[in-house]
Amino acid sequence: MKFPKTYALGEIAELLNIEYVGSSDFPVLGMNEIHVVQHGDIVFVDHPKYYDKALESKASVVLINKKVDCPEGKALLISEDPFADFNKLTLHFNPFSKADGAIAKTAEVGAGTVIQPNVFLGNNVRIGKNCLIHANVSIYDDCVIGDNVTIHSGTVLGGDAFYYKKRPAGYDKLVSGGRVIIENNVDIGPGCTIDRGVTGDTTIGEGTKLDNQIQVGHDTVIGRKCLIASQCGIAGCVVIEDEVTLWGQVGVISGITIGKEAVVLAQSGVAGSLPGGKTYFGSPAEEARKKMKQLAGIKQIPSIMEKLKKN
Repeated sequence: MKFPKTYALGEIAELLNIEYVGSSDFPVLGMNEIHVVQHGDIVFVDHPKYYDKALESKASVVLINKKVDCPEGKALLISEDPFADFNKLTLHFNPFSKADGAIAKTAEVGAGTVIQPNVFLGNNVRIGKNCLIHANVSIYDDCVIGDNVTIHSGTVLGGDAFYYKKRPAGYDKLVSGGRVIIENNVDIGPGCTIDRGVTGDTTIGEGTKLDNQIQVGHDTVIGRKCLIASQCGIAGCVVIEDEVTLWGQVGVISGITIGKEAVVLAQSGVAGSLPGGKTYFGSPAEEARKKMKQLAGIKQIPSIMEKLKKN
């Protein structure tokens, strides 16, 4: 998430009422999670396990809960609770704004696009040309939809990320301030849910087709011309490259990559990154032919045991 203007490090520290390390006029351009952080951004870290990753990332400013040596060319914000302070920044720069109607006045709809009854379009939604948005679709604030997109009934774009920190009193939610981007020629079936990014974008690439009842987690990027069948669940921060096929009820854990033209067969569980150009099956998913041989071998165990008993 980029700020509306360049801020000084001292201004951000004053906003949060915390100490900082670096020049007071050090430029700050935005804020992002570690997997999408860019030069000029703030990233937060609150566990020693991830200190090095944050300090060595592209981030220019690290919001951290311990005074450490500041890498050259970077700055630090020293916070007792980086998670909470990151939320404060999100709420300050992208606060929730109540909609002024079923279709917000700031929503933009392109020529030839049909909006069916009972559709909700939030603030700053942009929809391109020649789209068809069926009844009872909800498109939350800041979503961007390209041309020739079809979205079927009951689908929700832009729900909050499922991202929580466990506290003694319960769970604190990481505030979502990102967007959903749907590129041209995408079809989305009924009952799908596509969560917005925490600070970045959840993206569905051009020409991709989603079946019914599919969940796409925050900050996931799905490439061009993918096919995703019904009841697939894709966690946050996943990268699905171009022309991937996921058949029904495939589950994908967070933070992994599925390579170009991979095929994952129905009811598989993807527990790690998969190279492209191959077919996968099982849980955890492996190359389909290898997995089928394993299953065939398992079926032979009872007869093998019987032979052993007789001997």
